[in-house]
Amino acid sequence: MVFPEKFLWGASTSGFQFEMGDPAKNGLDPNTDWYAWVHDKQNIQRGIVSGDFPEDGVDYWRMFRQDHDIAKELGFNAFRVGVEWSRIFPKTTANIEVGVERASDGNIADIDIDEEDFEKLEKVADNKALDHYKDIIGDLRQKGFKVFVCLNHFTLPLWIHDPTVTRNSILKKGPKGWVDEASVVEFTKYAAYIAWKLGEVVDNWATFNEPAVVPEAGYLMKESGFPPAKRSFGAYKKAVLHLSLAHARAFDAVKRADTTKADEDSLTAANVGLIQNVIPIKRLTDEEDDLKAAEVMDFMHNTYFVQSVTKGVLELDFGGKQKEAKAYMRNRMDWIGVNYYTRLVVRGKKSLLVRLATGMPVLPDLQKGYGFACEPRSKSHDGLPTSDFGSEIYPQGLLKALTSMKAYGKPIYVTENGIADAEDTLRRRFLVDHLEMLEKAINEEKIDLRGYFHWSLTDNYEWAKGFSMKFGLYAVDLKTKKRTPRKSAEIFQKIIETGKVETD
Repeated sequence: MVFPEKFLWGASTSGFQFEMGDPAKNGLDPNTDWYAWVHDKQNIQRGIVSGDFPEDGVDYWRMFRQDHDIAKELGFNAFRVGVEWSRIFPKTTANIEVGVERASDGNIADIDIDEEDFEKLEKVADNKALDHYKDIIGDLRQKGFKVFVCLNHFTLPLWIHDPTVTRNSILKKGPKGWVDEASVVEFTKYAAYIAWKLGEVVDNWATFNEPAVVPEAGYLMKESGFPPAKRSFGAYKKAVLHLSLAHARAFDAVKRADTTKADEDSLTAANVGLIQNVIPIKRLTDEEDDLKAAEVMDFMHNTYFVQSVTKGVLELDFGGKQKEAKAYMRNRMDWIGVNYYTRLVVRGKKSLLVRLATGMPVLPDLQKGYGFACEPRSKSHDGLPTSDFGSEIYPQGLLKALTSMKAYGKPIYVTENGIADAEDTLRRRFLVDHLEMLEKAINEEKIDLRGYFHWSLTDNYEWAKGFSMKFGLYAVDLKTKKRTPRKSAEIFQKIIETGKVETD
């Protein structure tokens, strides 16, 4: 066997992208910033969002047992699910006071949530929604899956972030989401409560999925379609800081609240990780400015969050100077989830204004024709095929991503990897080539790689792009909700059965 005997094979899901879709509108969740964002008439008219609505989606909330059966038939032994904060606490928890301790620098260093606080939270929680998540997790466990639960996948309750109010007020009015420090406290309450309620059936937790994406896309890249689509480097920095703090405080809170082992082979009752979208950055030329641009981009997107919760260095500093490590941030990560799709190629643009405003020595300029910035269903400048999304298929980047995360000395899972390919003409080769990179990571680079979660088992709602991007091993008819296997599912099933990648 090329892959280890206990290697985990699975699929990843999120709440907002998969749950809704029941024709009877049961399981509807209108209480998130993203729900409001994709329904906003101004966004639809301007083409910022697709005009597709998540309530017309694949209906995992109702059909989870069928999807789990499909995953079992494919040979999966693991499954990553998301819990929606807005479902558990559709209304504010801000009036439930908890103990907040601050460090000498003013940052939140600890949040004490006791049994009395949990009882108060239970009175305002939607425990019907929580019981439904218990049913989902119970079905997975009964069918033999190792369960991973991600506590936040982009979406925020409207009482934490109202994206149209913040957009229309140019970030002056809120609630402002991660720009507000209060979100750190409220997220920690939510994370602790979920661990308190689900700890008996969950050992593997992720605080955030791709924390770098929310501030980058929301405050630096208006064209991304992410809320609130207002450029502000100041808001970006605040959001980055608060997300880092929220992970560390939630890490501590989950550890305290979940003290029961769910799985016999677990080393600890709460194994808490962070899922990072790792994008290898290549400089276009060997010029000094391009080198600096690649370094800046790599630090901002790939390194900062993992560094902040392992080494404890919080500052977004672009000068390369080692800052003080914070004890309240250090060693707050048990495992790393790596999401990988493609690379980026950058050039460096000099700008005195950017340097003064941000401290960046150069502005990273993303080069069209590479990575994410390609024409859909075409070829990149390097002659590589591109997906329906316009992403360059660059499998060797997965090995680079895993190698870069090896330095942190933590177990690694590939928590997302997949392709938008409605015609299913690219996915078979995509799977073979990327899983070959996993073989090299394990057998040649000796990386402690423990699992691979494909994105995705079924088609889903792809944020601002709506239903136009088909990532599923199974296609879904959005009217009937019928799941139909794509041919590429067969090769994945064979790889799992044999434990090795067939290249013929």
